[in-house]
Amino acid sequence: MVHHSAARLDASFAALSDATRRGVLQQLGRADASITDLAEKFRMSLKGMKKHVGVLERAGLVSTEKVGRVRTCTLGPSRLEAETAWIDGYRRLWSSRFDELDDVLEELKRKEKVDGRKKRQ
Repeated sequence: MVHHSAARLDASFAALSDATRRGVLQQLGRADASITDLAEKFRMSLKGMKKHVGVLERAGLVSTEKVGRVRTCTLGPSRLEAETAWIDGYRRLWSSRFDELDDVLEELKRKEKVDGRKKRQ
């Protein structure tokens, strides 16, 4: 993996690690919102919400635009493709490992049955 991609994944997963930030993304998935509106919805200070939005913005998950005194937030350019590909790679790896483990367990069960029959005879 390229170092730049690793840094991007780190930023994305760090941003997604917080429940409030995940909630902000869900809210922005429904409609754009000002930082003030988001702060009210999540019952937090304007300063606290600005920090959350800043983390999401640095990760490319949120974009903001200031018009007058209002900063509006929208979903950012990142569509989590790199993050999804990373997770899918590990999902395939673990699925393969579990399939191999299933094969080993089935073989052990088969041998146990055969050994049990031999002992009875």
